Amino acid sequence: MGNVFGGGEQSLYLSNGGTAVFIDVLMLAVSDLADDVWDYRFAALLTLQDQTVMGRGAVGFDLQEIAWGATPRRRVRSKDFVLRATALALSRHRWNELGYDPPFAQDYLYRFKAMVESFVPADDTPLAAGFPGPDERAMASCAAHRILSALPHWEGCFLCTRPRSS
Repeated sequence: MGNVFGGGEQSLYLSNGGTAVFIDVLMLAVSDLADDVWDYRFAALLTLQDQTVMGRGAVGFDLQEIAWGATPRRRVRSKDFVLRATALALSRHRWNELGYDPPFAQDYLYRFKAMVESFVPADDTPLAAGFPGPDERAMASCAAHRILSALPHWEGCFLCTRPRSS
């Protein structure tokens, strides 16, 4: 079982392990770039992809279900944020903190980047049920790892809650 991240005519199907890697490396970048309410909402969407909380094979999102913004300027800005975060993740930003080498992460990120680049947000995208609202944004940052998280709902960021191997 895996997870699907969609956008228009394209999709990115990832195994459960691939999903964890993809979200981990993207979350490191998003955490360092977020500076707008929408950015923190997108970060909250990423925190909802944590399979240790949501269940394996039970995550994923479609770009069409994201409320990109009410005006063309806001939609461009939101899409640009996702592309900047993806580019930062592609530079292997903070990957040394993961505790593992993600050999396929760059491929996932390139595929996601192509999907976002070709995606045109709709003019009238309603506030989708799966996209966190302004009051649900990920404003808490894990003090130990400087990663945005769903605190106080979960105990910590994805590095804090990762199962430890013996």
